[in-house]
Formats: sequence, C-alpha cells, structure tokens
Amino acid sequence: SGESGAGKTESTKLLLQHIMNLCKGNSQLEQQILQVNPLLEAFGNAQTVMNDNSSRFGKYIQLRFQKNTVRGAKLSEYLLEKSRVVQQDTGERNFHIFYYMFAGLSLKEKEMYGLLDPSLYRYISGRFGTQDVAQHWKNKYQEVCNALDMVGFQEQEQVDMQAILAGVLSLGNVTFEPEESSGSVKVSEASRGWLKAAAVKVNVLSQFLCFVPCSPWSPSVSCCCSLFADARDSIAKVAYGRVFGWIVCKINELLAENVDPEVELREIGILDIFGFENFAVNRFEQLCINLANEQLQHFFNHHIFQLEQAAYKEEELPWETIMFNNNEPILNLLLARPLGLLSLLDEQSAFPQATDKTFVDKLNSSFKGNLHFQPGRGRVLSFSIIHYAGKVQYTAGGFLEKNRDTLPANIRGLFINSVTPLLSVLFTGKSLCYDRASHMNQGHLGRSQHSLMVLMERMYSSNPHFVRCIKPNSQKEPGVVDNQVVLQQLRYNGLLETIRIRRDGFSWRPSFEEFAER
Repeated sequence: SGESGAGKTESTKLLLQHIMNLCKGNSQLEQQILQVNPLLEAFGNAQTVMNDNSSRFGKYIQLRFQKNTVRGAKLSEYLLEKSRVVQQDTGERNFHIFYYMFAGLSLKEKEMYGLLDPSLYRYISGRFGTQDVAQHWKNKYQEVCNALDMVGFQEQEQVDMQAILAGVLSLGNVTFEPEESSGSVKVSEASRGWLKAAAVKVNVLSQFLCFVPCSPWSPSVSCCCSLFADARDSIAKVAYGRVFGWIVCKINELLAENVDPEVELREIGILDIFGFENFAVNRFEQLCINLANEQLQHFFNHHIFQLEQAAYKEEELPWETIMFNNNEPILNLLLARPLGLLSLLDEQSAFPQATDKTFVDKLNSSFKGNLHFQPGRGRVLSFSIIHYAGKVQYTAGGFLEKNRDTLPANIRGLFINSVTPLLSVLFTGKSLCYDRASHMNQGHLGRSQHSLMVLMERMYSSNPHFVRCIKPNSQKEPGVVDNQVVLQQLRYNGLLETIRIRRDGFSWRPSFEEFAER
C-alpha cells in the first residue's frame, strides 16, 4: 500500500520476479505470469497528475504452489475507473492503450480500423505526445502485441478488440442537435461520419436515440441532447469495461492450475491496489479508491495493533498499551446500514426524481455534527470527509449517475447483434467470469464494496505481510527526498506507532516445545 505514485505496482512486479526466481519450476507458466503485467498496465493504467503510470484498478494476484513450484495463478480486478474513457482532467490522459495504438499501428491498419489523426478525438482530448514519447509508445504497443500472443489471444480476437477500441474513440465524436421539424433530437450532420466509423449503422443509432427517454422533469431539447450525450458516454464506458474484464478472464483461463483437484495447494496472494488520492477536484472515483484504502488501513491496524496487544495480554506480559489512530468511526460513516454514506447513495440512486443536490442535502442532515464529515462551502455542490490520511473535498456532481451505472436494455440488444463477433460475446455474458446478477439491486459503489468485502474476508483468514511504499516527493522526480512529504506519510499510516510496537514488542515467538528443546 501507499499513496498514488509511491511505487506499489513496481514493487509488485519485483516481488513477482523474486518469487518466480526462487521457484525455478514450470518456466513457461512463470514467464506467462510475468508477461501478464504489460497487458494489464496498457489497458488499466493511465497518466495522472500524481503518477505517469497510475493503476486505475486494483488487482489481487493469487499464486498457487505445490511443493514450492508454481502450479497456477488467478487474477482478480477491482473498480476499474471506466469514467476515464470519456473524461480526463487537465494534465491527465486516457488509458495507455489508446496512445499505444496510434503510435504502433501501421497506416494500413489504421485505415482498416477507421482511425484518423489522434488530435481529432474528443476522448483523448486531442492531446498527443512528442516524437520521443511516440517512439516509446510504439515500443510499448509491440510489448502489448507480444503479451497478447503469449497469453494466447487468437489473431481475430486481437483484431476485434482493437476494432472495439477504435469504435469507442469514434463514438466519442458523435454529437447531437435538435430536429427542427419534430422538436426531437438527431445525430448532428457534422458527426455522421464518426457514427459510421463507430461501426454502428445509422438507422440502428437513430433507433437508439428513441430508447433514451427524455426526463419529464426537464423536457427541453437542449436537455435531451445532453441526455443522449450521457447515453453515448455510458455505451463507451461499458464497452471498454467489458473488454478489460474479458482480458482478465482470458488471462485466468491461461494461468489456471492443471492439477488433480485432490491435491492441496498453498497460496501466496499479492494485493496491488490504487493508493489514497486527493486531487484539486475529487469525484466519485476518488471516493471509491479512498474507501478501499480506509478498509486496508483498518486491516493493518487490526493486525499490527489489536491482535498483537491482545496476544501480550493473553500471555500476561507486562505491557503498556500503545494507542493508535483507529479509523473505525470513518468506516462507520461510510458503510453503516441503513444510514451510512453508501446506503444513502444507493437509496437516492433508486429514486428517479433524486438529484446530486438531494443526495448532498441528505448527507448534510444525516451527518450533522459528525467529526469526520463537513458540508461543502461555496457554489460548487460538494462535501468533505476527514479520512485517516487527511481531509478530502468531493465534488458531488455525477455521483448518482455514476453509481447507477446503467445501460438501457435495448442498447444491450444492439451489442448482442453486433457485426463484431467479440462485442456480441461480451454482451451475451457467455465469456464473463463474474456474476453481477446476485447484487444488481446495489449501485456501482455497492457492487464494488461487495467484491472488496469478499477480498477482505480472504485477507483476514490469511497471514499478512505489509509492504508500505513511501513516496519521496510530490514532483515525480527521481533521487529527491522531501522530508516533510515523507514524514506526513509515516504519520498518517501509523508507521511511527508501528515502529514503537515492533521495538517494544516480541519479534521472535517460539512455541513452548521449541523453547524447551532449545
């Protein structure tokens, strides 16, 4: 763990290499496990203000062993930041894979996918790199292609996947305008070419327009145009999310252990999850990320302080209790039922009339006087939470829509009947390795929370080792240590108390038998 840019992903890769090196077993499987990383990074990482290669999802890697040899591996992914596909803040980029494609595809291939100059695409904000950066991306694209081959993706699957990504970019350039004769909305004349490039037949998309209902509370044509734009963006996000989930599934099929089910396998799990984030503007995604970090911090406290000191008490050792910063009240604020922030968000998401403002009003009345909550000030609709790592102000715009995370049923039908075989597979559900139906009544954050709870249960039943990554400075500079930045992290992570408990405590714990024999 550690904040964004502290080195978690790089440490994970080194740890994996180290473990593989110690095993010296099935070399092909070990190579495949290591090859998975460039693939996941291309599709799941992006440049942010805090980190040029920031993981925008959490991953848990389970390595399965038989007699110290790796026999298989399984990957679980959490909370992919799909909103990045359609919107990035200043100084940030979309997922790496889009830039790699522009730099690495030949002219002929670009023509086949209908890709034009990268500066034309709204979803990558018209930003492209310098010549040096483009060369770096070209090399990275080659790495991705090699990884796809090694992981076992068929050539046609690779073509389909890139066709979907190119279609997502073109879809982002589709705009809408009022249809004067009927007072409804149509695809603007100027963007019909993009619609064609998005490989969705015009008549199909005009049908889709009829599927997005105009709200009875705001029936103006300009509002309908923005509703259609939202629906367009949700299609792009869902398509990208499904491609990412499919890649993870394919990886798991390849790495699954091939052993007799009777054989008991040991396991080492490595959790590399996005770090705590506090940007100039913090949205729904930052709340998801910071909630996950709050839970990890609580897990750390539970193991390092609570269990440890309980053991000393049980052994009746003379021991002066070490106080630590317990973040349980913050978790209660976020997760309590029926009045925690998460429950209130799901409740509001279920009301068609609810807005981000009614949600914030509800928070302000429910958490009045709570030490870890502050109502927003100023004109922007917001609220603040005092997390274990400090105060974060969240901009509430878009919270309900992102939590609903829905796709009109008719749109799903369009995907299922798509001319791109892979797209239809992704939406029939035949290839998806996770069952979302079991908690469909929850919002996006609720579903994410469900999968995180499963992960936490697994972690509580294991014997954990904590690798704390500390960020040396806030400028992304090598070889520079800013003492204040380091000290702040040591403080909020509870590492000063950890050092104390390690120093005053008992690091070697033989059993009575071992001790007597010695």
